[in-house]
Formats: sequence, structure tokens, C-alpha cells
Amino acid sequence: MGIRLNTSSPPAAIPSYLTTVYNWAYVHPRAIRVFERPWLINLILWGQFGHLRDTALNWLGPNLKGQTLQMACVYGDLTPKLTKILAEDGALKVVDVVPGQLDNLRRKLDPSNRVELIQADCTAMPMASGSMDQILLFFLLHEQPEEVRRATLAEALRVLQPGGRIVLVDYHRPRAFHPLYGPMALILRQLEPFALDLWRHPLTHWLPTDVSVQVVRHETWFGGLYQLCELRRD
Repeated sequence: MGIRLNTSSPPAAIPSYLTTVYNWAYVHPRAIRVFERPWLINLILWGQFGHLRDTALNWLGPNLKGQTLQMACVYGDLTPKLTKILAEDGALKVVDVVPGQLDNLRRKLDPSNRVELIQADCTAMPMASGSMDQILLFFLLHEQPEEVRRATLAEALRVLQPGGRIVLVDYHRPRAFHPLYGPMALILRQLEPFALDLWRHPLTHWLPTDVSVQVVRHETWFGGLYQLCELRRD
């Protein structure tokens, strides 16, 4: 099994909040060409991309068996590295609503990788309930309005089998004395207005109440500016 592109018919529409708020960074073809630079992504994350990527993969792996789901594409080499920790019988699905992002990811992957690229909204994925063994959300939730964030987490838990794990990496409220506290508050308010929600509430604030979920571990990094969280569905 090599790389396979699965496009819904008709194709899933790109949500208006993405085209309004993130056209400059994620949707427009020129944006994809500009931001697909490892040094730039590392700069945006204040030199912490490698640590956050490797920690997330360490929490997931090694030797991932069964079905792994990555919700939304990621600039840089996260996904190519994720394919390297799949077990022999393991497979990866990547869901994204922006066709250009899936095309960009396809170019970064080895053609022999066992990856299915799915063009769909993360709030309405075409997978059976309980079909995923582990799920990764890497800097996705901060890009979503509250109602979309809730729907995304509910959908992730729908497709996750009981006992399965979700690893989340995203922004977090930094400590008050952090030298980047003021600059990051200004940057996020201007460019990523939904991100400040993650400064006000823990990630569990947006989990559905009708599914039993345990927090396996939670860590903050870089003075609290970033967080990593592992959840397990009971």
C-alpha cells in the first residue's frame, strides 16, 4: 500500500473561518509555498518545533500498530517522521479539508509509505466509529472557534476505539513572567484570535461530556507557552 488520496464527492467545503482568518497561512497556494520551510516553522515556534514534534511522536510510539490518524496537515517533517514509527502492519490516515495541504503533504512523503490522505472536515470524518487506535492533533485546536473545537474533539473520540489514545500539542498560557507573554498575546490576538481560548481554559474544557476520557499525562514546555496532553478513551 502506497500513498492514496481519498477525496469526498462532492469535495468537503473549506470552512469560512479558515478562509477568513487563515487564508494567509494555510489556505492560499502562495501561503503553502511560503510556510513550507523548516526554518520558518521553527522560528514561528521560537525554536521549539523539533522538541514538540519528537515528544509527540515519543508519546505515540514506537512501533505504532493498527490505525493511526493525524487530524490536519502540518508544515515541516512531522508526518514523514510519523510514518517511520509505524509497525509493519500499521497504517496512517491524514485528514485535512484543504486540498492544497494534502497535495503539499503528498510531495513530502515517500511513495511507498502506507498513508491515506483524506479530504474532509475534521468535524465530519468518513471513518467508522471506533476504527482508530491512536490520534494526533498537532497545533490544530488553536486555529478553531470554540464550537468547531468541541466538534473536532467529539469527532476524534467517536472514531477512537475504547482504550485508544489521543496526543494533543498546542499553545498554553505562559507563566506571567515569561518574556514572550506580552508579545505572544499581541501576536495571537492579531493573527490567531481563537488561540487565546487555550490560555483561558484547559484542553479538557472542550471535551464532550457523554464520553469517558482520562488524562494520562499533561506537560507544559518553554515557560508554559506550549502544552502536550495525552488522553485515553475509556
